Amino acid sequence: MKLEMKDKPGQLIAALKPISDLGGNIMAIIHQRDPSAAPGDTIDVQIMLDLPGSTLEPLVETLTAQGVNVVRIGEERLLIRRSVILIGHIMHTDLTDTVDRIDSSGLAEVAELGMVMPAINEPSSAKITLKSSSQEEIGRAIDLLRRVAREKDLLVIEPLEEYP
Repeated sequence: MKLEMKDKPGQLIAALKPISDLGGNIMAIIHQRDPSAAPGDTIDVQIMLDLPGSTLEPLVETLTAQGVNVVRIGEERLLIRRSVILIGHIMHTDLTDTVDRIDSSGLAEVAELGMVMPAINEPSSAKITLKSSSQEEIGRAIDLLRRVAREKDLLVIEPLEEYP
């Protein structure tokens, strides 16, 4: 979420309070004041946050009522990451298709991919990192990756990290 507000003491705190009041979780705030700005000029603030279901509209209404301009909503950040190892004939079984099936599912995106190919006719290994917006969706994306791997006779080793 990108906000535009008057550059005056207390304005940022006033904009953050409704997020807390609505049960939101602030992940990051980017707020840089221009030293050459005149008092009362506007500043941009970018906030990465996680909000419960139907609280976005009330948040926007509250911020607007406080004189805060909501410039942009969206650009959903994919915060949940999970990595697995694939072993097998990854290139011969169409790596592009595997990545496209994950990316086009709407559940997750392939964020990173690293591969080792020891020889042309030998099995290769790849570390694939998926990112998603929720634990549920990342789990469903991993299920999809397992199904694709079964179709292509690839071994999946998971998970490489734990999430709370």
